[in-house]
Amino acid sequence: MSGRSKLAAVLAISALVAAPTATASAAAEPAGPALAKKLAKKVTVEGVNRHLIAFQRIADRNSGNRAALTPGYSASVDYVAGKLRDEGFIVSTPTFDFDVMVTDAEQARVGGVNYQALIMTASPQTPAGGVTGPLRVVPEDATTGCEASDFAGQDFTGSIALIRRGGCTFEQKHLNAFAAGAIAVLVSNNVAGPLANVTLTNPGKIPTGGVSQADGTTLATKAGSPITVDMRFHLETRTERNVIAETRTGRKNNVVMAGAHLDSVEVGPGINDNGTGSASLLETALQLGSRPKVDNAVRFAWWGAEERGLIGSTKWVQSLTFEQQLDIALYLNFDMVGSPNAAYFIYDGDDSDGVGAGAGPYGSAQIEKAFADYFAATGVPTEGTDFSGRSDYGEFIAQGIPAGGLFTGAEGVKTAAQAAKWGGTAGVAYDPCYHAKCDNLGNIDRKALGRNAGAIAFVTATYGVSTEDVNGVPPRAKRAETRAAAAKMSTAAHADDHSHAAVA
Repeated sequence: MSGRSKLAAVLAISALVAAPTATASAAAEPAGPALAKKLAKKVTVEGVNRHLIAFQRIADRNSGNRAALTPGYSASVDYVAGKLRDEGFIVSTPTFDFDVMVTDAEQARVGGVNYQALIMTASPQTPAGGVTGPLRVVPEDATTGCEASDFAGQDFTGSIALIRRGGCTFEQKHLNAFAAGAIAVLVSNNVAGPLANVTLTNPGKIPTGGVSQADGTTLATKAGSPITVDMRFHLETRTERNVIAETRTGRKNNVVMAGAHLDSVEVGPGINDNGTGSASLLETALQLGSRPKVDNAVRFAWWGAEERGLIGSTKWVQSLTFEQQLDIALYLNFDMVGSPNAAYFIYDGDDSDGVGAGAGPYGSAQIEKAFADYFAATGVPTEGTDFSGRSDYGEFIAQGIPAGGLFTGAEGVKTAAQAAKWGGTAGVAYDPCYHAKCDNLGNIDRKALGRNAGAIAFVTATYGVSTEDVNGVPPRAKRAETRAAAAKMSTAAHADDHSHAAVA
């Protein structure tokens, strides 16, 4: 898309961003526990937005970001943990160690000019001195490099493929280039600035890096020229923190967990990704309170280093014993819930869409239905989205813990059918500022944020009352009824025994 067309699209999206509404829940009231209905009304979009303002100011005071291993992230941890401690939650900030890539080489050289090329997480390195081949440019459209047919008509064997960002995952683009015969991939940004802190999700086939929008545009004019790509690094160990907060009430062996990643990428403040998930979760916790009348304890988590490869959540889950994992009834994940060209996606727990990774562990389908029922009752149509492995549910699912959650879209492109259903602009990304400097307070659809915050509050509280449909553990009242019925039967049987004592 041209710069002029893109600007028009972004302005159109901005016009659609609604002003804050009185409450996060919609006018219709879904069926459910009284606690869930009450909490959904108490979690207001104004309250959520106040936390977003805090995250923006933290970023503005700390080099424009809240990325892991930066002062902005440390300040975000202190803000969230402080709010929760003040409310009386049991709060911890467990640390985890992980390896970071320290750059040794990050360049693409063509015609004697060097361009910065930032290696993606999960990409293999080039050998020392790099790899050299002809530069092949994939023709641009709304889904550049997302289909094998995009590579037809050119010989990519032994080449360096240049692909514009957008339309599908980085992994899909690089796999298509690899299948076409490329020996390395450069993905150019589709917004101003470098393409940094992005991932292939799974171990890559060929070296893959990102270049800025401007450099990508320049490189595209050099199609066919010899280009050398040199992307290498070594590893060093670093330490970061998660935030974990748990209610003081509710059973501890059937805990309801809800989480969101707290870190941003380094190029921006990360207000949609993932300030929206973090802020919605924080407001839900604060309005629920540390001593709610729940059957099951509710444990909230804000994960660190998600943008470096889901590290905080993965390390935390892996640190638990099997018995500690059994204490977790389910996990709810909220990553980007206020995208400016919003979709309303629910993780496809039962694989009814038949796309991608398949169903989640038993109970995931029930979680999906809980969210779907809430949105149906409030008149908001939804679609499923695959457990693609791109967010913090990953290790929970790997350990057999049922999972679900909400998502309003990232770099994927809204279809005409979706625009007709939800509003917004067809042919434009759900979040044109995904992983970019412009992911700020102006990059939020507050109507979508309010709707999702209401759903987060409602479903979290519902499972705080009972997880019976997910794992068979009944609520307190039902357990009491069962015990009373058993006691009554025992008393009747005992009396019956005594009535026959005088029989000759």
